[in-house]
Amino acid sequence: MYRQLLVPVDLNEPGFADKAVAMAVWQAKHTNATIHLLMVLPGVHLAMVSSYFPKDAARQMLQDTQQQLKAFADEHIPPEIVHHQCVCEGKIWTTIVEYANRLGADLIIMPSHQRSTLDQVLLGSVTAKVVENSPINVLVIKPSSQEEDDDND
Repeated sequence: MYRQLLVPVDLNEPGFADKAVAMAVWQAKHTNATIHLLMVLPGVHLAMVSSYFPKDAARQMLQDTQQQLKAFADEHIPPEIVHHQCVCEGKIWTTIVEYANRLGADLIIMPSHQRSTLDQVLLGSVTAKVVENSPINVLVIKPSSQEEDDDND
């Protein structure tokens, strides 16, 4: 039985995480699990990256993302389900795995694009890296064929 569910989300792609969150809500309702939404921002505080932004931009981006993640949670997770949100910075797949370990998560529920093999080789796949490196179970939620067809138009 799963008690701590980690759901990494990317709010930059509307609708991308909806099915994964819906699966987490279903699981939480049946097992009284807690849902943890995680949004990972690339390392904007790195010296090389931060030199291109105004001084307060990283803090403002973090605050804005926290507000967006809270709004997303309020929209997709019923109030009776215990849930938390966290915005972290770092390399996406390593941050997800490290956060799951710190949290003591039992299951990671991840949305995934249905990419071609060439896309995976050229771009890498966050989901594939998490599956490969996670010491806990990872449930991958693939988009329906219709969703991918719409994305490719």
